[in-house]
Amino acid sequence: MSSTPQHDVDHALAYPEPPAHPNWRRRGTTKPRPLAPDQQKHNREVLALALSKPRAAA
Repeated sequence: MSSTPQHDVDHALAYPEPPAHPNWRRRGTTKPRPLAPDQQKHNREVLALALSKPRAAA
């Protein structure tokens, strides 16, 4: 008998996660190329803008 109350059991965790789809894996050992400094700066600016805006209600 489990010591966890029945209402606290998360049924999503009752089964193991299925294996990843083969298309999610990279073929070979090719690593992604690093971002250029201007791309990094752009990404930081876009992230800062997104974080400063209030979230839209769904």
